[in-house]
Amino acid sequence: MKDKDKKREGQKGKVYLIGAGPGDPGLLTLRAKEVLEQADVVVYDYLASEELLTYCPQAEIIYVGKKGGDHTLPQDKINELLIQKALAGKIVARLKGGDPYVFGRGGEEAEEIVEHGLDFEVIPGVTSAVAAPAYAGIPLTHRRYTSSVSFITGHEDPKKKESAIDWEALVRSRSTLVFFMGVKNLPNIVENLLAAGMDKDMPVALVHWGTTCRQKTMVSALGSVVKEAKEKNFRPPSLIIVGRVVELKPVLDWFEKRPLLGKKIVITRAREQASALKARLRELGACVLECPTIKIVPLKDYTEVHETLANLEFFDWLIFTSVNGVKFFWKVLREAHLDARALGGLQVAAIGPATKEALIQKGIYPDFVPDKYVAEEVVDGLLKLGIKNKHILIPRAKEAREVLPNELQKAGARIKVLPVYETVLAEDKKQELLDSLKRQEIDLVTFTSSSTVRNFFHLIGKDNKEEDLLRQIKFASIGPITSKTLQEYGYNPSIEAQEYTIDGLVKAIVNNFI
Repeated sequence: MKDKDKKREGQKGKVYLIGAGPGDPGLLTLRAKEVLEQADVVVYDYLASEELLTYCPQAEIIYVGKKGGDHTLPQDKINELLIQKALAGKIVARLKGGDPYVFGRGGEEAEEIVEHGLDFEVIPGVTSAVAAPAYAGIPLTHRRYTSSVSFITGHEDPKKKESAIDWEALVRSRSTLVFFMGVKNLPNIVENLLAAGMDKDMPVALVHWGTTCRQKTMVSALGSVVKEAKEKNFRPPSLIIVGRVVELKPVLDWFEKRPLLGKKIVITRAREQASALKARLRELGACVLECPTIKIVPLKDYTEVHETLANLEFFDWLIFTSVNGVKFFWKVLREAHLDARALGGLQVAAIGPATKEALIQKGIYPDFVPDKYVAEEVVDGLLKLGIKNKHILIPRAKEAREVLPNELQKAGARIKVLPVYETVLAEDKKQELLDSLKRQEIDLVTFTSSSTVRNFFHLIGKDNKEEDLLRQIKFASIGPITSKTLQEYGYNPSIEAQEYTIDGLVKAIVNNFI
């Protein structure tokens, strides 16, 4: 039993009603993140980004979302679940899309919690009514257009004899009108607004999947929006915005101008290394599917590494070929109660800017970084620095290309390759990758090393007829070595970075799509 569970034994828990925001995980509040990290149980909705669940890896995760009328759990059962978990002494995070108190039924859940004598806290979230228009370039209020805004449910049953909404009051108010969950009832909404006297030329915007990489916006007029929405197949979840402020979209549009918006891009890099590439692609609008094909793991036996560290004075040069090499080498240094001073007297080389930065963070400024990050360039540069007959140590993966040590050896250097970590096949995202390929959702697959290529095709497998699955897919390679490996599997890269770095790869991808 966990220590925190022992403290709560025999005590009531607490429920946090948390607004997860409109879809962009970056819009989660700091308070919400803090609570998720402490939660024992997380009960979440369909519209709450699953990426937020990475903040609570130790919690029990329960999905209760509703999609297309399919209710995983009806509201009364959700209420019961929250009470049951809290009465068991758990800290319960009820993660809801948008804001809990804005058409989120958070009030009903709070009433139930109070009725059972339990503590609760509401953590507001950024509501889609504010966020989606902002991402679509539509300010809800503007001094030239309107000074008020109304939020309205669009989920009324059109078969009802009378609407609970005062349509005439809404039209008279000249407010910006924002309808939640209204796409299915769009004909009914338009009919009521027109009947209440609204101009058929009033601008209307529909924002689909606002704030996410899937966002798209349609602008029309009240009198023609129903027909146009049907022609363009606009579906839930979409927000409806009615008002003159919609006219500002062409001027203030910013999010939908991103060059990779809506492109689904697969990252095959190891999860430990993928964050920079993922962040760059998402900033440019891409929908990123992390499907690491390799996993970075420690060695089972570090005896050789410890023995080598005890004899570092024997070497003249230390060459790091990756960030992981730096990371695991320093891990063993710490375990041996050593630090950067142990490298005194050695010259250090870094193969690439990311590896250079990793060394600088450890207090080591490399003596050599090649202009191009391939083995031949490294050898030429080191030859000019006089590596002939020098003893060189290369901490790296257990299995890696032998080009660099072989070329250095040919140049007269005395080489010791020192494995400090190893890479293994990662398969945890295999099914999600295959499903996305079968649905033809993927636009691009990125490769940052030969091992990511080999493991990708291993995951796809011959039984899945990869040529059929991949016929419409573009491939992006970080450089010629990776491209050569891809060609061995019968595919040419559509994109190859000119600079063999993450920045170079991203630049090449953008240039391909613009």
